[in-house]
Amino acid sequence: MLGVAKNADQKQIKDAFRNLALKYHPDRNKEADAEERFKGIAEAYAILSNPKKRAEYDARGFAGVAGASQEDLFNNINFEDIFGGLNFDFGSDNLFSGFFRHHRKGPSRGANIEVELYVTLDRIVHGGEEIVHFNRPVTCHACHGTGGEGGVAPRQCETCGGTGRITHSQRKEEEHVLIQHIVPCSTCGGRGSINEHPCPECHGSGELELAEKLTVKIPVGIEEGMALRIPGKGMPSPASDGVSGDLLVLVHSSPDPRFEREGADLLRTEILAIPDAVLGTTLKVPTLLDGLVDVTVPPSTQPDTVLRLKEKGLPVFGSNQHGDLYLRISLRVPQHLSKEERELYEQLRTVINRQEY
Repeated sequence: MLGVAKNADQKQIKDAFRNLALKYHPDRNKEADAEERFKGIAEAYAILSNPKKRAEYDARGFAGVAGASQEDLFNNINFEDIFGGLNFDFGSDNLFSGFFRHHRKGPSRGANIEVELYVTLDRIVHGGEEIVHFNRPVTCHACHGTGGEGGVAPRQCETCGGTGRITHSQRKEEEHVLIQHIVPCSTCGGRGSINEHPCPECHGSGELELAEKLTVKIPVGIEEGMALRIPGKGMPSPASDGVSGDLLVLVHSSPDPRFEREGADLLRTEILAIPDAVLGTTLKVPTLLDGLVDVTVPPSTQPDTVLRLKEKGLPVFGSNQHGDLYLRISLRVPQHLSKEERELYEQLRTVINRQEY
């Protein structure tokens, strides 16, 4: 599963797990089987990183560890130490709960909240902190979630008996058929209860929108659409003893007038005057890491030629490598010519035509 040799040492096992887990973690990989593959990778690491379990696995295969509980398998693994600063979810009650048949059922969780955060390419290059603004529903402090003024709960609708529906029946004797129409209760509006005195703070909803902001750490080279997980900042649990969901911060690259992003590579269009494309020239090209660099354009460069600047792109997430910067050459055709320029172009055309014949 980890792709390591049988005699691999702990550093090789840890490095292999980190690389594969970064690739398949559901917070950054949206493929349908990503979560299952991640679980398998984590299970393999949990076994191979424990000398006793590794020996049992080497001797008997998976049968040697099949009786292990989820807590026993992952008890001594510090995933935050391996993936420090990335805010990925490694909670045993979430991703790892499906590894074994016998596992402790966690408390009811609220739904996650997703927000989008746009960061500059410079932030992606250097990493750092960004502030995220979001709204999160919380229980109304005035009515304690009942929706009624002073905390008084709405009374059950007497018309529908709390179901929110009314059934109208019609029997056709000649056809021996009973026809039923189910419609929302007009008395309670289909809610099943009547709130005679709504809470003035939440207007009867039982919840308030709380505007929050928090600081998140952007790792160097973060990929487009990667999710940073902030535990406990999502929707509250529907159960009184439950736990809140998480906040997922989906990170995107802000549009940049200088570059287009494709993974860790950057694209830039350079527009040349015709004489520069014919005779060659030297360009001053901006980069994110080294400022302006000189780039030589060779003579007779054709339109749509692409020049590659190695390792002048973005950092590759989770490694010490960098992408490349690609320069796409375009030509600028003059729209307005002076008399002298026109004469020179006509002379050039005459020379070219003479050479062709």
